Amino acid sequence: MQERRIIELEGGWSFMEKGITKLKNILEGEAEEQFSAEQYMMLYTTIYNMCTQKPPNDYSEPLYTKYREAFSTYISERVLPALKEEQNEFLLKELHKRWNNHKVMVRWLSRFFNYLDRYYITRHSLHSLNDVGLLRFRDDVYTQVKQRAKDAMLVAIEQEREGEQIDRSLLKNVLGIFIEVGMGTMDAYNLDFEQHLLSTTSEYYKKKAASWIAEDSCPDYMQKAEDALRMEEERVTNYLHVDTKAKLLTAVERELLEHYETELLEKEHSGAAALMRDDKKADLARMYRLFARVTKGLEPVANIFKKHVEGEGTKLVLQVTEALNNKKDKDSGKPSKDTGSGSQEQTYVKTVIELHDKYLEYVTECFSSSSLFHKALKEAFEAFCNKQVGGLASAELMANFCNTLLTKGGGEKLTEDAVEDMLDKVVKLLAYISDKDLFAEFYRKRLSRRLLQDKSASDDHERAVLTRLKQQCGAQFTSKMEGMVTDLALAREKQQAFESWQRQNSKSSPLDLSVTVLTTGFWPAFKAIDLALPQEMVDGVALFKEFYEETVKHRRLTWYYHSGLATIRGNFKQKPIDMLMSTTQAAVVLLFNSEEKLSFSEIRERANLPEEDLVRILHSLSCSKYKILAKDPPGKAPGKNDTFAINMAFTDRMRRIKIPAPPQDERRKVMENVDQDRRHAIDAAIVRTMKSRKVLQHQQLVLEVVQQLQRMFQPDIKQIKKRIEDLIQREFLERDANQPNTFKYVA
Repeated sequence: MQERRIIELEGGWSFMEKGITKLKNILEGEAEEQFSAEQYMMLYTTIYNMCTQKPPNDYSEPLYTKYREAFSTYISERVLPALKEEQNEFLLKELHKRWNNHKVMVRWLSRFFNYLDRYYITRHSLHSLNDVGLLRFRDDVYTQVKQRAKDAMLVAIEQEREGEQIDRSLLKNVLGIFIEVGMGTMDAYNLDFEQHLLSTTSEYYKKKAASWIAEDSCPDYMQKAEDALRMEEERVTNYLHVDTKAKLLTAVERELLEHYETELLEKEHSGAAALMRDDKKADLARMYRLFARVTKGLEPVANIFKKHVEGEGTKLVLQVTEALNNKKDKDSGKPSKDTGSGSQEQTYVKTVIELHDKYLEYVTECFSSSSLFHKALKEAFEAFCNKQVGGLASAELMANFCNTLLTKGGGEKLTEDAVEDMLDKVVKLLAYISDKDLFAEFYRKRLSRRLLQDKSASDDHERAVLTRLKQQCGAQFTSKMEGMVTDLALAREKQQAFESWQRQNSKSSPLDLSVTVLTTGFWPAFKAIDLALPQEMVDGVALFKEFYEETVKHRRLTWYYHSGLATIRGNFKQKPIDMLMSTTQAAVVLLFNSEEKLSFSEIRERANLPEEDLVRILHSLSCSKYKILAKDPPGKAPGKNDTFAINMAFTDRMRRIKIPAPPQDERRKVMENVDQDRRHAIDAAIVRTMKSRKVLQHQQLVLEVVQQLQRMFQPDIKQIKKRIEDLIQREFLERDANQPNTFKYVA
């Protein structure tokens, strides 16, 4: 077997240089044939043989050095001179060309020297052939040209910002070099390009912002800012590294939005307040999108939104208050007792609903249902919805509004769905009202009237409202109201049982009698009087009492005549007229069946009515729209010395009329009830708190009581202090002997 011939370093490298020169010529575009398979194998085999010869003829180390030097020689002779001559875009193109050539050279040489990679480099933990080639380009080319290349790219980017067309793919390719020379890190890209890009971007948009803020309206400025941000995002997509996106956009946002936010939002005639005033939803949506990018950038927008909504609401309160005051002046300073029917109050609630719909739409459409803007809307509505409107609380007006919707023929003609929708919106508005207990009391009062006088337009609507109220305010809020609805259904069954009992026992009432039996705890407090009923009514009441005592044990009936209704026929000169009136009114009118004239005192004595009630009843019968009784002497109000007689000349175009109920200040009664309930609620909250805590300082006690009660009403601090003092007197609490501001629970 013949021994392999030793290849000396000089001779072997001389052969390799010919192959490397051929490769360089090919890269430079000179006339040179491509490597054949035979040539490639000869070059590879030469390196293989030189690396596998026995020492001292193993030339792996010097070949590794010469491999590195081959790149340096080519770079110094060909690459750097070519790059030195070029500027701007031409420099970038040449750099990209030389980088591509370099990668081809690395690929071919690493194949020729492949045996070094497989054994020598691995054994000695050296840079791979590929890395050596990359390092040579980084150290010999990139370090020389990076400054000029960076400047050329920044110039191109600014040209593009100014609307010129540039070669985006070229920038992408050159930036790829900045990334690859980092050898697995972004250090070169970040330090040699990105930092300078961010700096020049800030400077560019700083100048633009100063120009735009001086010349443009707020919407125009925002349009330009949004376009700029979109273009910068496209820039990242097209040629910048994805990691640059957040930093680049932050720099633009800082210069265009953060630095000019206050000035932009408060621009006269076109700032945020003006956009809201003019319903510029598209611009407001853009404002939200832009300032959502800035840390806490939406807070000033939300504050302006809150002020605007509160201002609109307050303006409405003032307008309605002024209209109500003007109406009172026209009515000689006599305010209407029936607050439920006032058109201004109805208009107020309806307009508040429209405002809420409008600005809720702003929150959802313009402000992406942001919790910050929901909060601003809530605070704005709380601010003006809890103001007095012409001396009336919004809670009362809302209860009256619901009453109008739920009463037969109560208001404008609406479809079932429209009524349902309107009621739903009123209940939602209730969330902004601090005096929910006031609403509950007024609503309960109106509900009782609708139920007892059969004025409810829809049982389904009544139940639907109670369901919504229950969901929003809790079961305790609606328990009495639900009890009233159930109670009335039971009362109807009781009436049917009464009629059945009469038939079975062959008993009949002298009049068509219908009795509604109610449970005291559910209904508002009714005034009980010992009315002297006409004989026809006496017999009917006695008959029902007999039935009730037979069928119900251990319960006592109390008759509330003020809440009853009666239909009586008046045989007047022109024609008979059926009149629907209260039981107390009917009792007074029926007295004149046996007497032509009766004095005030005679009526009071025979009917057994309190004087204040009789004055109101006689007023409704002799001084209102329907003058059933003639008063002598004539006047605007009944007096104690007046006499009354049936007004036989009375007539009306209708054969059936409804006599208005005696006027009374129901509102004052409701307010008194609410005030009393609040005192009880405060007492209960104080005792409940002290019972669990035993000892508590004054300030902490007040705070905890307020927190417990504010779901239903906003308790007055002075009232809490009074209730504490009252509970001390009643020996539920006591002061600490050493600390007067500390209270103890007395078990």
